[in-house]
Amino acid sequence: MVKVPEGLSKHVVSSKKAQANWYRKLLEAWRAAKPPPKTPEEAARLVIETLKRHQKADVEGLLAFYGLPLPHTLVQLTAEAPTSLPEGVEYEFQTFLVDPRAIADGDGMTVYVSTTDPRESSCVPIEVQVASVQRSQARAEKNYTEADAIHKKIIEFGYRILNQNNEETLARKYRIRLRGIDAPENEMPYGKEAKEELTKIVQGKCLRVLVCGIDQYGRYVADIYCNGKFVQELMLKKGFAWHYEAYDQRPELARWQKEARDKRVGLWASSNPEKPWEWRKNNKEKGQMRR
Repeated sequence: MVKVPEGLSKHVVSSKKAQANWYRKLLEAWRAAKPPPKTPEEAARLVIETLKRHQKADVEGLLAFYGLPLPHTLVQLTAEAPTSLPEGVEYEFQTFLVDPRAIADGDGMTVYVSTTDPRESSCVPIEVQVASVQRSQARAEKNYTEADAIHKKIIEFGYRILNQNNEETLARKYRIRLRGIDAPENEMPYGKEAKEELTKIVQGKCLRVLVCGIDQYGRYVADIYCNGKFVQELMLKKGFAWHYEAYDQRPELARWQKEARDKRVGLWASSNPEKPWEWRKNNKEKGQMRR
């Protein structure tokens, strides 16, 4: 007999018997899924598809009970990862796995790139090369205090020694600004949610970064792809960023923002959300601005 969790009846309208029937269907669907759902979005889609002939209130109640995304918040991605460099892109690189602590907000992060990459290997400062060798020698001699002091010097140059698959690799630091979108600042309404959403998308993943230039704060303005998904499209369609049309006129960005606005998801649940660039302008004199 299928056991229905306690408390579900507070979220749905159908009987316990109907609930048990849902769980039988879901269990069969889960077992048949290849591969099984791995993300909340994938799990929500499985529930929605399996129970599509049941009452909308029951499906949404079941999703809410498990904290899964509701149907109107799920997005269908349309952008495909480019096979060659698009117009305006200067070069691209692949990152190491993204540390969730390196996400600054909903449109910025810090990533690291291996210096074994041909683009990087040719421009590592001689001081960093020498320090990297010295650190390895210090560690071989088990002089870890000296090794840590040398590593601090390497970090000051914008590099870091990372442990990847039990191998130490010299990596270059890049501060990234997502091109074409502007997420709410951390102190703004939906700022925390935007940062959490970006973290959820990229943490623990290797990213494809298409660099278009450097902004006035020294950040690399770029399009980001994560497992083939265009991160800017995700952030816009989920309602956690504005289209930054003053700096990027791509029509698809405006279209994705409109899609989220029409659904009233994310920050668009507010009838008149404050634009981040206006918030920064208004708070500039108060010393609250991070950029």
